[in-house]
Amino acid sequence: MKKSSSYTYISFACFLICVLVWIPNVFLNMASPFWIITFVIAPIGVYFATFQKQYWLIAINFVMFFSFFILMFVGYYINSLTGGKP
Repeated sequence: MKKSSSYTYISFACFLICVLVWIPNVFLNMASPFWIITFVIAPIGVYFATFQKQYWLIAINFVMFFSFFILMFVGYYINSLTGGKP
């Protein structure tokens, strides 16, 4: 396996890890502190994606870095639309 293709796999694995740590919080309604790992893993994914110039990997890892803020915005927006009633 070429070293350059392993960077792509590492970057995609970083994205998958970031998605997997959000599953307990978003879908299972379990308070899990593992989402904080996205602040460490996502920049690593961006770093390895830049070596390959895989712009889609850079973008999705960058979005995962800001996923906490995106999910907070979506949650507050839905809460404002429903008047605070679930």
